Amino acid sequence: MYVSFFGLIEKPFAITPDPRYLYLSERHAEALAHLLYGINESGGFIQLTGEVGTGKTTVVRTLLSRLPHHADVAVILNPRVTPVEFLLTICEEVGLGLDEADRHSVKQMVDALNRRLLSAHAEGRRIIVIVDEAQNLSTDVLEQVRLLTNLETATQKLLQIILIGQPELREILDRTELRQLAQRITGRYHLNPLLKHETLQYVRHRLRVAGASSEIFTPAALAEMHRVSAGVPRVINVCCDRALLGAYTEETRKVTPALVRRAAGEVYGRRFAPPWLGWVTGAVLVAALGATGLAAMSLWRHQLLHAAVKPPTLTAPVAPPAEPKPAAPPAPRPEPPPSINALLAANGANTGDAAAYRRLLALWGTAMADDRDPCGQAQKAGLACLEQHGSWAQVRALNRPAILTLTDDRGARHRVVLSALDDEFATLDLGEHDVRIPLDDLSRDWFGEFTVVWKPKTSRTRLLSVGMRGDEVRWLRRSLNALHGAASNPETDDLYDEQLAIAVQNFQREHRLNVDGIAGLQTQVVLDTALAEPGSPLLMPTAPRS
Repeated sequence: MYVSFFGLIEKPFAITPDPRYLYLSERHAEALAHLLYGINESGGFIQLTGEVGTGKTTVVRTLLSRLPHHADVAVILNPRVTPVEFLLTICEEVGLGLDEADRHSVKQMVDALNRRLLSAHAEGRRIIVIVDEAQNLSTDVLEQVRLLTNLETATQKLLQIILIGQPELREILDRTELRQLAQRITGRYHLNPLLKHETLQYVRHRLRVAGASSEIFTPAALAEMHRVSAGVPRVINVCCDRALLGAYTEETRKVTPALVRRAAGEVYGRRFAPPWLGWVTGAVLVAALGATGLAAMSLWRHQLLHAAVKPPTLTAPVAPPAEPKPAAPPAPRPEPPPSINALLAANGANTGDAAAYRRLLALWGTAMADDRDPCGQAQKAGLACLEQHGSWAQVRALNRPAILTLTDDRGARHRVVLSALDDEFATLDLGEHDVRIPLDDLSRDWFGEFTVVWKPKTSRTRLLSVGMRGDEVRWLRRSLNALHGAASNPETDDLYDEQLAIAVQNFQREHRLNVDGIAGLQTQVVLDTALAEPGSPLLMPTAPRS
């Protein structure tokens, strides 16, 4: 949505690895050099570890593109397997055809793999096995991996194994029972997050590749981005994407530190205070402690002086203590809103695609005949689905009930219906009941993916631009005129001319849409919502039109 607004040719911060956006920091380049050296010069094991999102997958993909011509690679992406399944995967990756009876025998598979390795060695080729997410390997599989390195000639190992994993992999390999495997690791490298200057270069590099012709992030915003992301590339990508979206919704072409903190708050689900706030708070606290100390010293001196000059007094009889009044019962505390993950776990049967579409279409008075092709069934009822990826600002602009895609702590996806929205809370329709959730909590598990349903007023829907004619253009012009009480000209109603393009731009600007004079589906949905039919479902009530 913000691509054309910032003059880009594509989104610069997608989290999927793209070789065109490769930025090798000093650490990434050194890690890549370690792997290439191990492949060319050594045998046995090479270990690469790093925190989640630090770029291990990027390094591996770069390695695969730079492998020497004499290397054959087997990549294992799912390490949660048994020893037999692990061996079978390697055999399949290196092109070994096995009989059905041999596919369940460890000995037969190891023998076949040994013959393949000896054949490759005779041809001057090397076979490398790359195991991603290796921290998930079981002890039995790791022992089988170790035994594979026993396949060797008199002069060198026949199999090179590269273990890629999170820091837990180092702890696993430090176990006593795995010391034989650990002793065979010939190269170890740990990938750290980016330094501050590398974070700045990383963001600018990706923006340049995406077509940016000027600086979009201010220097202070880039420094703030490093602080909130801790230099983790994947977090930088997500936060930068949200920050650009936030700048677009505010129609500002510069990303500021405040926008970065707001984006990080949406990603992490908590608020980020500006760094100077901590310094101010510390200074105020020190000043307050100093003032308290001076006041206490003054009071102590005053009491000493008063005690020295005070005349003796007779002791008055002490009255018996009064009966204590019974304490009032504490007021009941309001129950905290339920956590998102607890709700999703309790309603797992109602958070699939079919269940969500069934409830969303019911808000439009349409029942689904079965669970197949919900949007196709909606179209037969005169409705249309619109899939979007954006922020709460986009959801508010469309102002129609939506299906949100949430991701819980285990990485599972859930589809829930957003039926109402205000400044602080969202109402989720979970089938048997509705629940109000604070937006800050919901943002922690929602990454911008949502689907709305609307009711087009023409037989087909398409993007509309200058020079086009048809019923859709006629509806667009008459709807914009209806909003402003303007009269229509029957002779030009169905022509998308420059005058209509200006009217579309004004409407887009008023509703914080991409101002391009092209009436895409999002613009059409917002226009339809602005002229909402009585009884049609809305997220937020709209003011009556004059």
